[in-house]
Amino acid sequence: MSDHLVNKTIGQVLEENASKYPGEDALIYPAASKRYTWGSLNDEVDRLARGLIAFGVKPGDRVSMWATNVPQWLTVCYATAKIGAIFVTVNTHYRKSEIEYLLSQSESHYVFSIAGFRGFSYVGALLEIAPEIKESGREESFRSRALPFLKKAIFLGPPEEVPAGFWGYQEILDMADRTPEEDLRALASAQKPDDVVNMQYTSGTTGFPKGAMLTHQNIVTNGYWIGYHQGFTQKDRICIPVPLFHCFGLVLGAMAALNHAACMVILDIYSAFDILVNVEKEKCTGLYGVPTMFISLLEQRSFSTFDLSTLRTGIMAGSPCPVKTMRETIERMRMKDITICYGMTETSPVVSQTSVEDSLQKRVETVGRAMPGVELKIVDPETWKPLPQGQIGEVTVRGYVNMRGYYNLPEATDKILDKEGWIHTGDLGYFDKDDYLVIDGRWKDMIIRAGENIYPSEVEEAIRVMPTVRDVAVVAVPSKLHGEELGAFIIVDEKASPITVKELRAFLRPRVAGYKIPRYVATVESFPLTASGKIQKFKLRERAAELWGK
Repeated sequence: MSDHLVNKTIGQVLEENASKYPGEDALIYPAASKRYTWGSLNDEVDRLARGLIAFGVKPGDRVSMWATNVPQWLTVCYATAKIGAIFVTVNTHYRKSEIEYLLSQSESHYVFSIAGFRGFSYVGALLEIAPEIKESGREESFRSRALPFLKKAIFLGPPEEVPAGFWGYQEILDMADRTPEEDLRALASAQKPDDVVNMQYTSGTTGFPKGAMLTHQNIVTNGYWIGYHQGFTQKDRICIPVPLFHCFGLVLGAMAALNHAACMVILDIYSAFDILVNVEKEKCTGLYGVPTMFISLLEQRSFSTFDLSTLRTGIMAGSPCPVKTMRETIERMRMKDITICYGMTETSPVVSQTSVEDSLQKRVETVGRAMPGVELKIVDPETWKPLPQGQIGEVTVRGYVNMRGYYNLPEATDKILDKEGWIHTGDLGYFDKDDYLVIDGRWKDMIIRAGENIYPSEVEEAIRVMPTVRDVAVVAVPSKLHGEELGAFIIVDEKASPITVKELRAFLRPRVAGYKIPRYVATVESFPLTASGKIQKFKLRERAAELWGK
């Protein structure tokens, strides 16, 4: 076994922490003044795992989590890992059609949910999709017409607020006594590092999300090296305001902390003021976020009143970091050891990272060197032939980080993973003279807005439903704040009025997640086309940059 691999399951790492550091802080949730030590966290995870076994959860079952950063998000994640179930993460911005697709495509057997988020009712959406949840009266199981694999829905809120038809989180904990401890031990010991433990959904070229199957070894090993490059120890305290449903929160955050027994301070709703409050209160040594987040922190009027002297490291990722922002983060926020990462969900996700020793220049102009155990190669996007140092081509990846594949989508898997084991990222980049990777745009059309991957085709399909729309093309628009924004060029029916940004937003708001809604709109008479009739999106991107680029 190569020495760069952490040949352990999530459960094994958690139990080692509980054994070595039982009284050390492991997880803090300031919103409800909830605190766990490694000992108490492992105890609740074991209790929950035994409850889940009694509840009917079996190895291989898919268990979806639709919630913000609450403590139960992690206890369910760890508990399912111990018993061999597959934890499916759900974007908190999803709406009805999106959650229905994910639960159906993943063939999820169970779904955990909070009440809702930012005015959108998760419970309402689930009951609308599968009214059988409520109609069943909490029978042993129900059969949903829309979601034939779904067996039960579990509510994460207060016991007194559990909706009709749902089960409560506390009820699952109370079922633990029905499962002997030796039954849990038998299941936990049966788990292997190369077993699939997590499915992270990421958009594909068709615009529909695909479930990247990740193993214990994928995310445990990746988390170890991410934390290693930040110099993590059990004395570190990491503020994690980025969502756990994303690899940023789960792997860069939770798995990095788990591997080094560092304490996690999780925030469920983004607020620059709350971040500053809790970094000071909990004496955090690390902080994660996209460049936009750090900009908003630095611009807080009360910024100078906070004591951030404990900060030293963290990760800035999701979009390119402005030099000014990086310099101010290091100087004003004391984060001299902040690092930069690059990767994708299909690669667990980090394939390159800067280290605490790297210069400011390397941290703003590159995305670091290849992670231990990871091979990076730049190839010609058309021929897949390797290109020399300094020449731009497609970034390809091979190593322990590679996903097992997309769930139930073998053809889509074959398109991104070649026969030699290389994942083709679709990103363009090159190696500088020191073998640091530089990302220079994307071969594919994917748009990255503040760390969120968006494929234009999904947004285009949603816009085409509008009554007067004849055709639409969505492209990236350069943005200093978010890296990229969405711009929509729309052709409307003859004699129809141009579509305004306000009208488009009102139409899309109930149909797609908010971050997918274009910020800019232009009504045009035609699109630039190739000889074969395909839209020349590179010309539209150039036009978008001229019209709206900032």
